Amino acid sequence: MSDFEQIFPLGEKNEVFAQYFVGQSYLAPLTKDSVITNNVTFEPACRNNWHIHHKGGQILLCTAGIGWFQEEGKPAQVLKPGDVVNITAGVKHWHGASKDSWFSHVAIAVPAEGASNEWLEPVSDEEYSRL
Repeated sequence: MSDFEQIFPLGEKNEVFAQYFVGQSYLAPLTKDSVITNNVTFEPACRNNWHIHHKGGQILLCTAGIGWFQEEGKPAQVLKPGDVVNITAGVKHWHGASKDSWFSHVAIAVPAEGASNEWLEPVSDEEYSRL
């Protein structure tokens, strides 16, 4: 992590959502009122499970390192600092670090009444190794 510089705090080990991640991630809440915003940092090869944001969706502001984002049925796309990902509500997807780089993004939960996350199956090692 010595050459990995980020602008937001690393935060604590992501114990709350650890069951929905392969590998170690860290969570630093940035805001909690009206719009929930977190800095999420992934160690190399860490990724979250496939999931769906029901109502509202999510915005990712990539701030450090190299990562991946994939919507179901589409090719994975490389993420780098400065990239913005708008995730429409109801779209199955995952995101995480590349195999050899730490990765951070600010995750913004788009406010919507009745918004929720549905956590699904992990991204398999086989799927991930093809990237």
